[in-house]
Amino acid sequence: MKKGVIISTILVASTLILAACGGKDTASDASNKQVLRVIETTEIPLMDTSLATDGVSFTAMNQVFEGLYTLDQKDQIIPAAAEAMPEISEDQKTYTIKIRDNAKWSDGSELKAADFIYAWRKVVNPKSGAQYSFLYRDVVENASDIIDGKKDPKELGVKALDDKTIEIKLTQAVPYFNSLLTFGPFYPQKEAYVTKEGKDFAKDSDHMLYNGPFTMTDWSGTSKTWSFLKNDNYWDKKNVKLDRIDVQVAKEPGSAVNLYNTGKVDRAPLTGDYASQYKDNKEFVAEPDSYVYWLKFNQKQSDVANVELRKAIAKAINKEALADTVIANGATAINGEIPNGFAQNPQTGKDFREDSGDHLTYNVAEAKEHFAKAKQQLGKNEITLELVGDDQEFAKKTLEFIQSELESHLEGLKINLKTVPYKNRLALDKAQDYTVQLSRWAPAYKDPMTYIASWQTDNNYNNMSYSSPEYDKLTTEITTTLATNPEKRWQAMLDTEKVLLDKDAAIAPLYQNATAVLEKPYVKGVVKHLFGAPYSFRWAYIQK
Repeated sequence: MKKGVIISTILVASTLILAACGGKDTASDASNKQVLRVIETTEIPLMDTSLATDGVSFTAMNQVFEGLYTLDQKDQIIPAAAEAMPEISEDQKTYTIKIRDNAKWSDGSELKAADFIYAWRKVVNPKSGAQYSFLYRDVVENASDIIDGKKDPKELGVKALDDKTIEIKLTQAVPYFNSLLTFGPFYPQKEAYVTKEGKDFAKDSDHMLYNGPFTMTDWSGTSKTWSFLKNDNYWDKKNVKLDRIDVQVAKEPGSAVNLYNTGKVDRAPLTGDYASQYKDNKEFVAEPDSYVYWLKFNQKQSDVANVELRKAIAKAINKEALADTVIANGATAINGEIPNGFAQNPQTGKDFREDSGDHLTYNVAEAKEHFAKAKQQLGKNEITLELVGDDQEFAKKTLEFIQSELESHLEGLKINLKTVPYKNRLALDKAQDYTVQLSRWAPAYKDPMTYIASWQTDNNYNNMSYSSPEYDKLTTEITTTLATNPEKRWQAMLDTEKVLLDKDAAIAPLYQNATAVLEKPYVKGVVKHLFGAPYSFRWAYIQK
């Protein structure tokens, strides 16, 4: 499978700020309509469902596109464009799915099985450069060979039995496959429309066709404002309460809080000092989160290719202080890759973190020992590294904290900071044009493999040249020979952390995020997901 270090990239999740009666409607219009104003923390990088890789894009796409299945308010998988849950063969390798008769595109044309087949073939086609093609690898029949250029995309194990029926052939049983079908890279695209638009497809809101609860308008491709409008051709439009959502980008948390306190927005994200200041406020809301932040090391760079240096850095950072005093939104220090509360032992019910234990814990004495070995092995008394991160305020403070920790605990280590816009960091990650990067990962589906697969040698998101035959062997077994053996599969997943962290220190886990917001009591129905797209507004409304 192809990997996912882009996690960092992929992982810039959206923090949404909702405001009633705002945006481009007048106060009188808003009094008669369900209108929210939403503040996003950064610009949308991409809206092509086959190419997008980040939380901001996935949140936007989740409002205007829809797969065969979606997540409900409790993160349960429910039919969306499909009329029912799939019919699954006895060997769990063949899925047959019927599309709703009333499912349409925003232009009124019929949503067909061929629209899914076209989109899926596009994702696995190596010419498309889709980084999320790894979700198909070793999952859908022939996907691996297609991604590797050995077979034609038309040989992907999917076909339209008729206009409303899809058949999917898997390479083996995949416990989380229904979960995958809710995610962006499995959304449909209408081939005739995409072909007609050519290079203009998805470059802005005027060159897209939608099949979700909303349509999009006023997005230029680089703009800091855009809007979602209720889709009159959506099959379930009667249950969509919002008429419009106006969105603007605001990267500074202070400006969001100011807007909230002056009554101009109904929901504002909180981090750092703001989270501490408002934690006892009656309108403070804590939302669960599965984002895990870590440092990733580009092993193409000679210094961080040294495992002793990586272990020194990982153990020299006080993660509890970082989570409690810098992030301060309910985030917790983490000593592993898989977040707390995300996955449980199929036999005992114990949480993954409890079963796996702690790895690369904060220990200054051990960090200094590792650093001494690194300097000796590298033949250097002083080492200078560049640490890259986003230009958002909380990211800047995180980088400064890490810089202080490393330089104060590891004598001879100099850390230079570089902050860039989110979209630019994604480009640096993809090109492996960095040394150390503050990154994060948001789960695409509800299984530990959504994290674990990212670090396989050939994963599209492994943009740090990490390669371990031992790790690759474990991940291959998890997805093949152990796929139908829950207990042994679980143990193999636990073993991946021992290799990735204890042995190789390929990444340095920092903290599991939480989402803290101020929210007016009349904002209802905003859904925060623990995996897949971060937010859904399909059920949101204003009740005053």
